[in-house]
Amino acid sequence: MNWHSDPNTSRRLFLQFLASSPLLASVTASYAQDGESVLRATDPMMWGPIDPGYLLKTPLEAISAFDFEALAHANVPPAHFGYLTTGADGESTLRANRADFQRFALRPYRMRDVSKVDSSIELFGQKWDSPIFVCPTSSNAAFHPDGELAVSRAAGKGKHIQMLSTVASYGIEECIAARGSPIWFQLYATSSFEIAKSLLARAERAGSPVAAITVDVISTRKNETQARMRRMDKRECIECHSGPNGGGNTLAKPNYSQITPEMFKGQVFSSSNLDWDRARRLRDTTKMKVLLKGIMDPEDAALCVKYGFDGLVISNHGGRDDDGGFSTIRALPDIAASVNRRIPILIDSGFRRGMDIVKALAMGATAVGVGRPYLWGLGAFGQPGVERVLEILRTEVSTAMGQAGVTQIKELTSKMILQS
Repeated sequence: MNWHSDPNTSRRLFLQFLASSPLLASVTASYAQDGESVLRATDPMMWGPIDPGYLLKTPLEAISAFDFEALAHANVPPAHFGYLTTGADGESTLRANRADFQRFALRPYRMRDVSKVDSSIELFGQKWDSPIFVCPTSSNAAFHPDGELAVSRAAGKGKHIQMLSTVASYGIEECIAARGSPIWFQLYATSSFEIAKSLLARAERAGSPVAAITVDVISTRKNETQARMRRMDKRECIECHSGPNGGGNTLAKPNYSQITPEMFKGQVFSSSNLDWDRARRLRDTTKMKVLLKGIMDPEDAALCVKYGFDGLVISNHGGRDDDGGFSTIRALPDIAASVNRRIPILIDSGFRRGMDIVKALAMGATAVGVGRPYLWGLGAFGQPGVERVLEILRTEVSTAMGQAGVTQIKELTSKMILQS
């Protein structure tokens, strides 16, 4: 039969073509690197897809965290938005962080009273209302003038754990004041032990109870999306990169205000010389709890326990530095088995929905971090946008828990996870 003469066959083949089309892949991936749209292209049909041309008028209009991205794209200058959205090289890791959630299914329980769901967790002796933590992301003033101050106020309002980046647009003291309670500190150790020690000491003096040493920024990176979007930006870079928040000059960032050019002479911002002994020596300089952020291998996770670190964060930096295609959700089961509950396991990179978070909690994570979603909210509406993104995700977590037949985080177990 000539398929051109059969409308139903023609339609089916055309949809199959679209589902496998690189053109469709590029279009659906241009927003959020969702990893869901292509899978849904033909079955079921998408009658209500996200329309990139529709811009939210208020935060309350948002149905999911993804709804903020188009408005952030419209509001944020192209070079800055490129910095927000980019991955490394071909961005296979960035996309795997989303697509690999499809590899894991959550098997629900039924006939259980889930009328009251409690999604709180306890970590380092403190109770948190939500298992969601706010990831450290740099240069937030590039997305909204209030930057990390808006994020801190929003995180404080929702009583979320918050990590502040070393290269934040505002200093840790300002952010703690804006939040009204302590903030965890993320450390880029640089190649200098003394500089790293000084940064940790400052965070401790400011009242930070926990430090997370990033171990996965080892060398320079190539961010193609960022570079291509920079070409679209017709502004003079000096307009914002010479501002009071440091702009593109890392050493001018507020958290480096006590680091002089003389101290940094001959040093680099990457941590290619960071090893287990050096990390342990840094840990021994502070009374803060110390996590290692960027762990992806179960043997490294076991060494975190062996060397006495207080916890670890499974992270690939949101796919911004590595293009190997290994997602954090795939790394989680082996790391959880290796750690065997001896220290807390946090995880980030690619989390966009409440079900993503619940799956990770069932697989052994203690808390789950989000990064780009709250930056979409920040770029869209400032503090109210961040608040709404966190509210949506928090509600989705509670809903997903109820649908799974559990009322507390501790009831989520690996027995509920099926892997394809």
